[in-house]
Amino acid sequence: MPKTDGLAAIRYQVMWNRLIAVVEEQAKTLVRTAFGASTREAGDLSAGVYDTAGRMLAQAVTGTPGHVNSMARSVTYVLDKVSLAEMADGDVFILNDPWQGTGHLNDIVVVTPVFRRGAPVGLFACTLHVVDIGGIGLSTNGRQVFEEGLCLPVTKLVEAGRPNQWLFDLIAVNVREPVQVLGDIHSEIASNAVGGQRLVAMMDEFSLDSLDGLAAHILAHSRSASLAAIRALPFGTWRYHMRVDGLEAPIDLHAALTIGPEGIDVDFAGTSGPSGFGINVPLCYTEAYTSFGVKCIVAPEVPNNTASLATIRVTAPPDSILNAQRPAPVAGRGTIGQMLPDVVFGCLRQAIPDRVPAEGTSCLWNIRLMGGPGRVAADPAVLARATAFNVTGFHSGGTGARPRQDGLSATAFPSGVRNVPVEVTESLAPVLIWRKEFRPDSGGAGTWRGGLGQIMEIESAEAAPFAIGTAFDRVVHPARGAEGGAPGATGSVRLRSGKVFPGKGQHTVPAGDRLIVEMPGGGGMGDPRRRDPALLARDVRHGFVSSEAAARDYAATPVPKASAST
Repeated sequence: MPKTDGLAAIRYQVMWNRLIAVVEEQAKTLVRTAFGASTREAGDLSAGVYDTAGRMLAQAVTGTPGHVNSMARSVTYVLDKVSLAEMADGDVFILNDPWQGTGHLNDIVVVTPVFRRGAPVGLFACTLHVVDIGGIGLSTNGRQVFEEGLCLPVTKLVEAGRPNQWLFDLIAVNVREPVQVLGDIHSEIASNAVGGQRLVAMMDEFSLDSLDGLAAHILAHSRSASLAAIRALPFGTWRYHMRVDGLEAPIDLHAALTIGPEGIDVDFAGTSGPSGFGINVPLCYTEAYTSFGVKCIVAPEVPNNTASLATIRVTAPPDSILNAQRPAPVAGRGTIGQMLPDVVFGCLRQAIPDRVPAEGTSCLWNIRLMGGPGRVAADPAVLARATAFNVTGFHSGGTGARPRQDGLSATAFPSGVRNVPVEVTESLAPVLIWRKEFRPDSGGAGTWRGGLGQIMEIESAEAAPFAIGTAFDRVVHPARGAEGGAPGATGSVRLRSGKVFPGKGQHTVPAGDRLIVEMPGGGGMGDPRRRDPALLARDVRHGFVSSEAAARDYAATPVPKASAST
């Protein structure tokens, strides 16, 4: 790492802090202007700044690992197709190719070069999740990526400030919600534009003709700090295996994690082969969540950029579900991909057991609802009178118990997205959400209890049938506990009338019936008999644990009593 004198180091630190503020304002612009609830309410996005070589220097705090860590590759693909010398001020590029850094078609990346005094000085990129991209919709039922919607290779969206209206029109006629989708794309353009304006202002303030010196400083220090954290760990190789539901058959995720002086290598050899349905994972998404899992435990305080990510190397066989090859269907890639931090944690727990949580729900339990003609398997005459809608609410189960702390309830980890308020969903679609509450006894018992899942109960507001698209896991195979802790509860999707739906697919809710979604809980940690009686009594008093479960799972004598209100 190059040496820097004290005054220069302070100057670089000020510029680094300013750069973080720039990308955070970029992300907040996206949140404030987005049309889709996924971005506006849940924060399912990413934003970042890159140097002229396409190296990510900084990312916004607002965003998700699956977007940011995979988006890092997208800028490289843009520069491979169009060199910076060929770009003009006012150009904007778009792509959503799953194998070029998005993972599935519903995530759209927009990349914008930034010019100062006529010369290119960097690039900004952002990603968001659109509610629809055509095809069969966001469903695991696809058998090839061609069925899953419109695929955009690296394409010029705006040329020297002039929008490519041909492309905007092409997108509009291929999606079910053109106002939302085009609105979101315009929001991405605005987001990058704000980032570019703030970057140029920063360079003017600090009299910078280029970002080269700052980039070298950031990347050198990030690499040095990452390696220092890694070198403080025991060296060796640790293995872990996790079985999850899959679709046509259970999926086995195998990992070997090797810690050495030059970084951490994670190899997924032995993992199950690809699925015939849309739960396959492109390698870029596998890399994104694997590296995030490592960083959470090993070096969470080190900035996320090209240099820090380069110290974590990920491989998966091309014939595996974690390195799906085109044209495999990948719409539900998050269902499997978001399990990978738990797999990594299983390896790291053997090396540093006092720092790693138990398994959690991990994959999101998003409530994706559809209604109206052509969107529901029901009588067309009935559907003709129904409102057409397509809405997604982000929701989640519980996380695994942590060393010396309970797991988090109804919390999205590792994605980090926020739950979408029921009032927002009800304002966007003709549905009534009768219940959204913690699910008692869903957190795995332990010295430290797993986080609780939640229960949602949903009905049509206009007595019409509607559909739910599910891409859920932990329905058959629960989140496992650690160090003697019990597994969390599995999830379920069913009708109030009694019918149980599979965890993946598209299902119709008849008029007059209600949909009940019970989300999984996280695994517990440590022997349940060693749980602090005061904590157990609190759980029973609040309704988190029933009196029956306290006696059964915690061997509580005497059994704590629930409060009159639970």
